[in-house]
Amino acid sequence: MASTIRELGHLQIPLEDVREATNNFDNSNIIGEGEFGKVYRGRLLRSGKLVKIAARRLKRKDQQGVIEFWREISMLSILNHQNIVSVIGFCDEQNEKIIINQRCAKGSLLMHISKDRLTWIQRFGICVGVARALSYMHYDDERGYAVIHRNVNSSTILLDKNFVPRLSGFEYSVKHVVDQKEEVLLSNAIGTRGYMDPEMTKTGGVTLKSDIYSFGIVLWEMLCGRKTFIPDEDEDERFLASLARSHYENRTLKDIIHPDLWNHMSHYSLTSFSDAAYSCIKNERVHRPDMNSIIHLLEKALEFQVSFDNLHSSY
Repeated sequence: MASTIRELGHLQIPLEDVREATNNFDNSNIIGEGEFGKVYRGRLLRSGKLVKIAARRLKRKDQQGVIEFWREISMLSILNHQNIVSVIGFCDEQNEKIIINQRCAKGSLLMHISKDRLTWIQRFGICVGVARALSYMHYDDERGYAVIHRNVNSSTILLDKNFVPRLSGFEYSVKHVVDQKEEVLLSNAIGTRGYMDPEMTKTGGVTLKSDIYSFGIVLWEMLCGRKTFIPDEDEDERFLASLARSHYENRTLKDIIHPDLWNHMSHYSLTSFSDAAYSCIKNERVHRPDMNSIIHLLEKALEFQVSFDNLHSSY
């Protein structure tokens, strides 16, 4: 731990600066709250410029989440991709632990999934962006190891002012040696309800295919315009995964796809997109594709949709 802290010293930001940026953690600046603490918006002066920030303040009680705090900072300091959230720094002072990221103006994807104004083309762009981030994490050879996120969901996908996605939430992520990345990495079953790889409990660990499953759930959320888990629904419709499998296999997708999206879809685009989404949520990992194969299917689906839109706009 001590060596990690020394390596990240250049990212340390004084508590006084964070207090000033968030108006002393004023409640009016709270933009979210999760398992590890509240998130505050603010403006931080960096290199002579005011930068919009999101400051996640670790709960001080019992100092829970300290390991996850350092893990997230460590991961974000080495991951550099346009679809991964940018870390500005951290504060570790006076019993305060705070992660400071660049703020994404539109908040989390979860806030937009069921809204009509998020168009089919915009949903495509978000899905392809997250897929590229995961491909970079899983297959970038220059790093010498793969990164398994372990908590991909619509809350950890943030959107900037142009709806460009930025993957966040790296507190549970783990490194996996490149030449062993297809093997199971033993770990606790960690994740978000409705998104977790069902094979985790069988194997006692995760693989890259665990992220594939979680991402597949996000694809279905985007397609159906609903959350993966709705507690008050009937048992058959409570979890999106089983519902999606059933309708895909019975060719009744129209019954679960958001009607506003259905009316703007190319048939070929829907087929390619739903094929990708279905393949991701196969119960057995061996039957799930890798992320590069998913990107190929999504990009093909996007091409179909763009051609469809161009054709109809010319009328």
